[in-house]
Amino acid sequence: MSNNTKKWFSLNLGTRHKKSSDSCGCGKTSGGCNSHSELSDQEFFDAAVNASIGEEVHKDGFDQVFDVKMNRRNAFKKLTASLLIGAGAVSTSCSTFASGESKEKAQIDWEEQFKGNYKLMTDEEKEATVNRLVRSYQLRTGKTISMSSKNAQKDVLYGYAFNISKCQGYMDCVTACVEENNQDRNSQMQYIRIHEMKDGKGFNFNEADDNYYHEVPAEGHFYMGTQCFHCDNPPCVDVCPVQATWREDDGLVVIDYDWCVGCRYCMAACPYDGRRFNWSKPEVPEEEMNKNQHYLGNRMRKKGVMEKCTFCVQRSREGKNPACVEACPTGARIFGNLLDPNSTIRWVLENKKVFRLKEDLGTEPKFWYFMD
Repeated sequence: MSNNTKKWFSLNLGTRHKKSSDSCGCGKTSGGCNSHSELSDQEFFDAAVNASIGEEVHKDGFDQVFDVKMNRRNAFKKLTASLLIGAGAVSTSCSTFASGESKEKAQIDWEEQFKGNYKLMTDEEKEATVNRLVRSYQLRTGKTISMSSKNAQKDVLYGYAFNISKCQGYMDCVTACVEENNQDRNSQMQYIRIHEMKDGKGFNFNEADDNYYHEVPAEGHFYMGTQCFHCDNPPCVDVCPVQATWREDDGLVVIDYDWCVGCRYCMAACPYDGRRFNWSKPEVPEEEMNKNQHYLGNRMRKKGVMEKCTFCVQRSREGKNPACVEACPTGARIFGNLLDPNSTIRWVLENKKVFRLKEDLGTEPKFWYFMD
């Protein structure tokens, strides 16, 4: 077996790819200003944490909400929304005519407005915000949804492989993804794209047809799918000014929709066109809504935030394949745990000649392509 088939082993699994520095922040190298000797080990550690991820780790949701860097327009909108929600909550709680459910909903709105960043929440706080959202939906619609806050499992790192030889361009995967992840029907948002390319032209995305409306497979063409590649070193995470997107321990790159400010920096930074911005509030008919949800996955989003493939976190963390994998009629899609030596994806990576798009960028996408 050639070494080229083992490129995936170069992944620095579980790391954050942050550059280390010998500077203490004073402009001199470590120890140069004698400041380190004045701090205890714990104090120095706390200072280092604050310098790298900010003091918000010690702050509650209220402080986090108003410490987010934003322009004056967004700050005014945030303050106005908070004041309106607060005024409504006070008015409802003081009204002798308000029902118990109205007061409960007002309290939920108030608590949701000032919750912190999901990645900084404790497990108890995660469960509390999920329970609030489930209860809020029940109060608004009289119906029930199931929402999970399940964390990444130990010794799991998700990866994906796509067999170009088998894909016939049927787009069953796209349909399944839309339905599974409660994507907006009005704008026809799609996380997955299937590119129809001409034989002999190579992987020329500029000339590919992504919106074909004819019988497939078309003679003289081949098909290739793209989506979020869940990079091990994701540039989208580095550019987010409010830490609304991050890489989880199981390799999933996720978004806290309630923390996203819609700046679209991550969309510009992604070299794979894997992110989508919703210009309007996603609309899904009640009878078509998938009510099995995850906070970081297919729950209903608000207007003006980023969305993308999450490898169906609501399914994958329950031991299931993403919807696109199950829907593919030709078996072109393979998903699994890269750390499991007996998984199908490990067999593919070890026995097939695989490649990844734009490997020279150092993003380390966990999405491989191969041909039979």
